[in-house]
Amino acid sequence: MSSTSSLDLSRSSVELTADICNIESVSGNEKTLADAIESSLSGLGHLEIIRNGNALVAKTNLGRAQRVVIAGHLDTVPVNNNLPVRYSEDEGAEWLWGRGTVDMKAGVAVAVKLAAELTEAAYDITWIWYDNEEVASELNGLGRLAVQSPELLQGDFAILGEPSNSTVEGGCNGTLRVEVRTHGVRAHSARAWKGENAIHKLAPALAALASYSPATVTVDGLDYREGLSAVGVSGGVAGNVIPDEAALTVNYRFAPDKSVAEALAHVEDVFAGFEVVVTDSAEGARPGLTAALAQDFVAAVGAEPMPKYGWTDVARFSALGIPAVNFGPGDPSLAHTDDERVLTSQILECERALRSWLTK
Repeated sequence: MSSTSSLDLSRSSVELTADICNIESVSGNEKTLADAIESSLSGLGHLEIIRNGNALVAKTNLGRAQRVVIAGHLDTVPVNNNLPVRYSEDEGAEWLWGRGTVDMKAGVAVAVKLAAELTEAAYDITWIWYDNEEVASELNGLGRLAVQSPELLQGDFAILGEPSNSTVEGGCNGTLRVEVRTHGVRAHSARAWKGENAIHKLAPALAALASYSPATVTVDGLDYREGLSAVGVSGGVAGNVIPDEAALTVNYRFAPDKSVAEALAHVEDVFAGFEVVVTDSAEGARPGLTAALAQDFVAAVGAEPMPKYGWTDVARFSALGIPAVNFGPGDPSLAHTDDERVLTSQILECERALRSWLTK
């Protein structure tokens, strides 16, 4: 299939996943894929199409009592010799290998196919495909829509097609990144006693991390595992200079019972006496499973809900007061890996569950 042509929506969701993956769309390069999806869905009488940059919204306006939002991102992390996709079999199970198969073009393919075919769903549906999820938050296409056209995100319940092994993962942890900074005095390393080594001053902060025991917090029946981790160290001037500045970068993944402010207060307590500077943060999202629509969806999927440990865009819906869950094919532990691959049976199961629930 040419990367500039429309998608063949008569193909199975597995075949469509392969087609969509083979349209390379590393963050910032989503236009060709967005064009292909728009071209494929334009002209379908049951859908209103809205384009915003490389984000695409397709809405039904059937006058239903409730509206469901189903969203997914078009971009992937960089390709590393894992396109075009390929198939393999292992002990009777079929796998589709390649960049994006897990994160999250299988979910995108299922949504595109259902958007085209569900002309008389039980709910009005807003389908959203957006750009730049894998990079800086300020570039995120769903965030852009939330600011520029928040009415397009409105609904009674939202499903984000992030990989979840085709089971429901509720909410998500929040994330906070800080720099723990120290300051000293420069000196020649031959006369180290004349200076104060800023890198050495990080030792108590590293010790605090080494002895830290992260919590597991139960939120609305789901157990969220937290984590407080050093993810970077910077400092040093030259091989013969005592450094006067150093920074330890720390990432706190916190349960969605906390706000960013509460998470920061905890981190500042762990690193009491140090300068702590926030460099990035995002609120978590509670599981979203108490809403009647969410409970109905969980029952339709037929599997015990799990927590989502990583941050996802369900938090953007949660911030708007919309209960949201993650539900998509693929093992999230394979996302971003060079051997990224998805069970084709999970793609079909995800399609079956969504189709059944949306048309009941």
